[in-house]
Amino acid sequence: MTSRAFFEPIKTLGFAGISAAYANVGAVTTHPVRAFCVSNDTEGNLYFTTDTGQDEMYLAAGSFRLYDLQANINKKDDKFVLEVGTQFSVKQITAPVSGNVYVECIV
Repeated sequence: MTSRAFFEPIKTLGFAGISAAYANVGAVTTHPVRAFCVSNDTEGNLYFTTDTGQDEMYLAAGSFRLYDLQANINKKDDKFVLEVGTQFSVKQITAPVSGNVYVECIV
């Protein structure tokens, strides 16, 4: 059997859904996530998280972060992934007035 990487459907949330409380960005993951990109296409500074009890990722306005969880691993390691059912969430530090946020997942 040949393995291949593929993308889950993109997760997105418009600026109007972003406030001082965490809001879900799209649906939960449906596969183990090996790499992901979080993009902030708004003019507001934001926090992203996979645990709404704590701020995990700061993302400045108009920027992105790319995380390759399995970089430099010699073989496929299903223990070092984001698990199925992971929910990405976002909240504002400064309020955006236009744009969207995106999460792209490679599985």
